[in-house]
Amino acid sequence: MSHDTGRVAAHPIDPVFLDRWSPRAFTGEAIAEAELATILEAGRWAPSAYNAQPWRFLYARKGTAAWDAMLGLLLEFNQLWAREAGALIVLVSRDTLLPPGAAAEIPSHSHSFDAGAAWANIALQATLSGWHAHAMVGFDMPRSREVLNIPKGYRVEAAIAIGRRGPASLLPEKMAAREHPSDRRPLTELALEGGFPAQA
Repeated sequence: MSHDTGRVAAHPIDPVFLDRWSPRAFTGEAIAEAELATILEAGRWAPSAYNAQPWRFLYARKGTAAWDAMLGLLLEFNQLWAREAGALIVLVSRDTLLPPGAAAEIPSHSHSFDAGAAWANIALQATLSGWHAHAMVGFDMPRSREVLNIPKGYRVEAAIAIGRRGPASLLPEKMAAREHPSDRRPLTELALEGGFPAQA
C-alpha cells in the first residue's frame, strides 16, 4: 500500500499513517483557536494508565502575546523554521498518579509513555485536519520551566510545532535537502515473536 508521500506500507494500514510526517517548511499561516482546539482534543482522548491523563499542553498561537516567549525557548536551529508554524506546544507530563480508591498519589511509571500517546493523537489529528505536526527536543527545557511556570512534579517531554506545510524552497538549502518523509525499518526488525533471540 503506497500513498502520495511515496511511502509504502508492507501491510494494509490507514493512509493517515503514511501521510503523517514531520516537515519543517511551513507557510507562516496562523491557526485559528478552534482548529488548534480540535487537534488538542484528539490528544485529550489518548489512553493512559489508570486513566490518569498525565499530559498538559502548554501552547502559543502565532501572533499572540505568548508566541515570542515560547519561540524563544527553541534552539536557534529550530527557531529558523518553527517561526513559520501556526502554533507551538510544549508537552509536559505529571510524574505521579492517584490510583482508583487510593488515598495518596504514587509515582507513575508510564507518564512519559502516556504523553507519547497524546502526542501521536495530536500528530495524526493535525494531518487529518490539513496541518502537520513536528515534535522536537531541541529547546531549553530548564528555562521552559521558568518561562511557562511549570510546577514541580511535571516532566518536560517535547516541543511541537503545528503548521501548514509549504514547499521545501522556503527553507535554507541544507535544511531543504532533508525535507521529505522518512522511511521506517522493516517490521521484521521491530516485531519479535517470542522475544529477542537467545544471546550467545
